[in-house]
Amino acid sequence: MQDGLRRVTAHGDSERPNQARLFDYYLGGAHNFAVDRTLAEESIAKFPVAEMARTIRSFSRRVVRLCVEEYGIRQFLDLGSGIPTAGNVHEVAQSVDPSCSVVYVDHDPITVAHARTMLRENLNAAIVQADVCDVGAVLRDPETRRLIDFTQPTAVLMVGILPHITDEPAGVVARYRAALCEGSVIALTHLTKDVEPDVVGRLVALAHSLGTPLVPRSKQDVEELLCGVRLLEPGLVLAAHWRADGELPGTSATADASTYGAVGVVVEQAEGRA
Repeated sequence: MQDGLRRVTAHGDSERPNQARLFDYYLGGAHNFAVDRTLAEESIAKFPVAEMARTIRSFSRRVVRLCVEEYGIRQFLDLGSGIPTAGNVHEVAQSVDPSCSVVYVDHDPITVAHARTMLRENLNAAIVQADVCDVGAVLRDPETRRLIDFTQPTAVLMVGILPHITDEPAGVVARYRAALCEGSVIALTHLTKDVEPDVVGRLVALAHSLGTPLVPRSKQDVEELLCGVRLLEPGLVLAAHWRADGELPGTSATADASTYGAVGVVVEQAEGRA
């Protein structure tokens, strides 16, 4: 990892590494620059960050397909989406049913600019530039209102974003859950601090070098984020093994052990929707 990496500015440029473009590179995407590839390769040489990214993406694909095929969900809100690169939500969902609507949400203007270019010809997919913790802003955005009807079942994907929320993540999850009708789905992954502390520490350091907070949490901590949903089998487990059906993405044991995953169905709201 390089020392003294400069944080991406609000406008960004091709001389500074960007976290979303790093993730894009780890997944085999083309929306990255030389500076991103250099840092990515340095990181890959030290710990299995690319395998970790592929584990998360594989989990997301399985969840999206489950939502469409088994639960009839046609609306997706992908929080902290990054660049919608290979195997993204709208590609998976719309491959099953082209009518599926997807709203990506990310606060980074560089990520949003990339995504808007990629999505400009897809009328059923859009990206909203917002802080995912500002739930009201996300839900009220014109693109969200255009594509998602919250009186109908919706899947909210919190894949990889919760470790970046340092203050009261349970409250953020609860506010999104309160906006959902019964039968909706919340899916999440979370970096664990229970195992592989050296690898997790390196990932935290990499995120810090890019000006991004990253907080690993224990399984008990993650369980507390899942109040108000009925967990689908097999519950909160390692994301690599969640309904993998023998199709593990070929990651290392270290990468497999780094991230929890769970999917829950929203039960009847006791106090109504927010």
